[in-house]
Amino acid sequence: MTALPDAPQALAARRVWVDGELRPAVVHIADGVVASIAPYAPDAPDAGVVPDAGVAPDAGVTVLPDDVVLLPGLVDSHVHLDEPGRTEWEGFATGTAAAAAAGVTTIVDMPLNSVPVTTSVTALADKRRAARGKLAVDVAYWGGAVPENLGSLAELAQAGVVGFKCFLSPSGIDEFGHLDADQLEAALAEIAAFDGLLIVHAEDAAHFHDAPPGERVGPRYEDFLASRPPASERAAIRRVIAAAGRTGARAHVVHVSDAGALDDIRAAKAAGVRLTVETCPHYLTLTAEDVPDAAAEFKCCPPIRDAANRDALWDGVTDGTIDAIVSDHSPSTLALKNQGDGDFGLAWGGIAGLQTGFSSVWTEARGRGIPLERMLPLFTTGPARIAGIHTAGVIAPGAPAHFAVFAPDDTWTVDAAALQYRNKMSPWHGRTLAGVVRATYLAGRRVFSPGSGVLARAGREILASPVPRGGHDEEAA
Repeated sequence: MTALPDAPQALAARRVWVDGELRPAVVHIADGVVASIAPYAPDAPDAGVVPDAGVAPDAGVTVLPDDVVLLPGLVDSHVHLDEPGRTEWEGFATGTAAAAAAGVTTIVDMPLNSVPVTTSVTALADKRRAARGKLAVDVAYWGGAVPENLGSLAELAQAGVVGFKCFLSPSGIDEFGHLDADQLEAALAEIAAFDGLLIVHAEDAAHFHDAPPGERVGPRYEDFLASRPPASERAAIRRVIAAAGRTGARAHVVHVSDAGALDDIRAAKAAGVRLTVETCPHYLTLTAEDVPDAAAEFKCCPPIRDAANRDALWDGVTDGTIDAIVSDHSPSTLALKNQGDGDFGLAWGGIAGLQTGFSSVWTEARGRGIPLERMLPLFTTGPARIAGIHTAGVIAPGAPAHFAVFAPDDTWTVDAAALQYRNKMSPWHGRTLAGVVRATYLAGRRVFSPGSGVLARAGREILASPVPRGGHDEEAA
């Protein structure tokens, strides 16, 4: 096997993800960015490769093995790192290590469940201080839109958040309140004035059944699933679509689990509503039928639904309705997950999936005959564009030299205890997944390998400032 260098001058491979296709290429690196991309003809007599030697005559070029794909570093725009304040749930050090292990080189941190929540300029400064010296990958920040800070969102945007997260039902965190219909409209109108982005947890509590959130529902998963029916999600998404249409604002719906909402989303996009949506690995690879009773590692909101719903979500993936697949990595302590002795109402909700997301989805996709090329935009440029980080998720001249060396045919069995994130729990524990990241590069330097773990804490912050209609500028803090 070709030894992977710590700081290559150039990487050559038969399959490199460039301009939306896999093709042979040599990627030259200088000063942490992609300097140029050159043609590579590994089978041509004059290609410059010494036969059977596995290296090029130019010692500065590392030729990767034929069984790997050179990918841009993946992007995950939905990650809860929980620091400061709840580092025992997750933190910058452990969370970014899990990202690097998965080939993810850019993540966007959610404004909860940290203490304080990121709803003010002061709270963002607290979060940035907590991140110093701990980042294994690049990190940007979402701000929060809550009833108390409406009218002052532009100030937080100027401080560098890439957009604003809100809930339409209780978040589970007292200090992060949800928006009612009038407040949602007000937030969208305010954000439209500087062409910002509102990302929305779309569930309508008026449609919740039986026990309210945080009350006992018992250990049977089917009872928990029934308590948060598809109608709750569908009603909230329709509310977002209508308000975004009236205000002209950009809106993004996070973690869509209900495939029944996809027709409304398709119609809204066709009508010109500025709407994007994401789904998550747990909705595409797990089903309600798979969930054992009292298995709190499967609890999330909105919930994992049945197999027919999962299949319909895949239709939304393959037809382009869904813009991104992101982890919604939302761990907690094992004690919180297990409180209530397996009662799904009392167990803390959230899936820990940052390190397993790409492999789990690729495993499911290949089983459905969907090629890797179809999936890659959903893990790279899709989430990057949602967050306005336009140089992430691509291999292109001038872009950061962030790469994942990915072996799509290798397999591994998930052992929760061996994962990099802080609290060792996974709904994929014991499953055999396809796709192994053999190395992760950040700004041209190897920052993770399976045998050695994190090799450097070289991640940077990405801050965004409002710009005229059309996007965000990116700058390193």
